[in-house]
Amino acid sequence: MGASLRALRALVLLAGFYLLSFVLLAVLGLADWAAFAWLHGPVAGKVVIATVVLAVPIVRGMFMLRTPKAEPLPGVPVTEAQEPALWRAVREVADQVGTRAPDEILLVDEVNAAVSEDASFLGLRSGTRRLYLGLPLMTGLDEMQLRAVLAHEMGHYANFDTRLTPLIARGRAQLVRTIGHFHDRADTTEAKERARQEKRAEKRIAKGKKAKEIDTDGAGISYRAMAKIYTGYARFYMRATLSSSRRQELAADLASVRVAGRDSAASALRELNALDSAHGFYMRSYATLGVGAGLLPSPGQVFGGLRHLLDARSAELEDMRRDLSTEPASPYDSHPALAERVARIEALPDDGRTGQAARPALELLSSPQEALAALEQVVLTPEALALTRVDWDELVHRSMTTYAGRGAEEIREALAAEGAGPGLGALLDAVDADPAVRWRIADRFPKSEEARAATGRTAREFARPVVRRALDRLVTVELLARGAARWELSWSDPATLSYPVPGFEDELGPALDAAVADQPDTGLLRKLVLAP
Repeated sequence: MGASLRALRALVLLAGFYLLSFVLLAVLGLADWAAFAWLHGPVAGKVVIATVVLAVPIVRGMFMLRTPKAEPLPGVPVTEAQEPALWRAVREVADQVGTRAPDEILLVDEVNAAVSEDASFLGLRSGTRRLYLGLPLMTGLDEMQLRAVLAHEMGHYANFDTRLTPLIARGRAQLVRTIGHFHDRADTTEAKERARQEKRAEKRIAKGKKAKEIDTDGAGISYRAMAKIYTGYARFYMRATLSSSRRQELAADLASVRVAGRDSAASALRELNALDSAHGFYMRSYATLGVGAGLLPSPGQVFGGLRHLLDARSAELEDMRRDLSTEPASPYDSHPALAERVARIEALPDDGRTGQAARPALELLSSPQEALAALEQVVLTPEALALTRVDWDELVHRSMTTYAGRGAEEIREALAAEGAGPGLGALLDAVDADPAVRWRIADRFPKSEEARAATGRTAREFARPVVRRALDRLVTVELLARGAARWELSWSDPATLSYPVPGFEDELGPALDAAVADQPDTGLLRKLVLAP
C-alpha cells in the first residue's frame, strides 16, 4: 500500500471516530426529542439531564484536536562537527535509501534506534527529523550491523511512516481519552452511590435496624455501556493500524538488506534480541549493583561496562541469537515477531556480501568513553549522579560487603533478644555457656508449618540448618570486617567470596557442622575464623 493510500486510510479511520461520535450525539438528541414528545414534566427533564451528562465525554473527546506529543527521550545531541564519522555514515545510509537524512542525532541509553519527524498539516508537510541512537545498541553491533539498523530507520522516512504516525496517534489518543472519560464518570457515579448507601445503612444501624446489603451494580451502567461502544471501535482501529504498521516494518527491513546486505541485516536483528536481554541483566546485576551501598561505577562505565559482559558471556548470547520470539511483544506491538522478520530476510537470495569485515560500531564516535560519560549526565537522576564513583572491583567488594552486613541484622537482633552480643564470637560464647540457646535463636526466624508443629529431636533437625546458615553469615561478616576475605568481580558468573587461605571452604563446612551438633564444639570455628 502506497503512502497516499495509507494516509487516506488513516484519515478514514480518524473520521470514523468523529462519525461514531456524531451518531451517538444524534441518538442522544433523538432521546431528548422523544422525551419532550411523549413524556412531560420532571421525567422529561431527567431524560434531558441524563443525555447531556452522557454527551459531555463525547464532545470532550471530539475536541481534543491537538496531536499528542510523546515525551522526548533524554539523550545527548551530537553535531556533525562533534561526530563527523557517525554523521557521515547516517547521511550515506539515507542517500542509499533515497530519503532526507535526519536533522538531529541524539545518543540515548536504550538498545534501540528510532526516528521521529515533527510533521504538520496531517502529515502533509515535513518537519524536523530526529534520529535516536542507543549507545548500548552501538556497544553490541559492528558497523555493518549498525548501518542495517540505520537503513531500517531511514526506510521509515522514505515510506512516510513518520509523517503518518502523528495522525494515527491522534485517533488512538482520542479514543483512549473518550473511553477514559466514560470510565471516570462511571467510577465517580458508583462511588457516590456506595457512599449514599453506606450512609443510609449507618442510619438504619443507629436505629437498631438491619442494614441492607450494599449494591452498586447498576451505578454508572450507562457510562460503561458508552465506553464499550468506543472500546469496540478502538479494537477495530488498533487492528487496522497495526496491520499497516507491521507491513511498514517489513518494508523497512528490505531497506536494511539493500544497504547492508542480507547477512548483516539478519545478524543485526539477531544481535538486537541478545543485546536487549543482556543489557537488562547488566543494568540490574552490574551497573546498579552498588546503588544500595551509595556507589556507582566510574564515569562512563554505567553504560560502558556492558562491553565486559558481552565479551564474557558469548556462549549465552549465541543461544539468545538463535532463540527468537515467534510472537509479537504484545498484541499491539507495531513490529512483527522477530523470528518472522529474520526468516524473511534469510530467505532472500545470497547477495554476495557474506562475511563483510567491519569495525565495532562504537568506533564511529570520536571518543566513545566521553560519549558514554556525557550520556550519564543526561539520563541519571541528580541523586544517582551524587553517588560515590569507584572502579568495578571496588564496587563489587564494597557493595557486597554492605549487603552482607545488612543481611546479618536479623541474626544480630535474634542474638540480642537472647542476651548475646552481635558478633560471631559472642554467639560462640553463648553456645558454650548454654547449647540450647541455638534452638531458641532459631525459633526467632520464620518457620514452615511443619517446623512449627515439630517437637523434640524433630524440632532440632528443623532448627539445625537455620543456625548453621546464621553462623555462616556471621563468619562472612567477620572475615570481611577483618579484611581477611574479599568479594571478587566476575563478568561471567555471580560475584564470589575469596577466602583468606586455600582450602578454607573445605575446613569451614566441618567447623560449622561441629558448632550445630547435639554436643557442640565451637573450637574449630574459633580457630579457623577468630584466631589472630
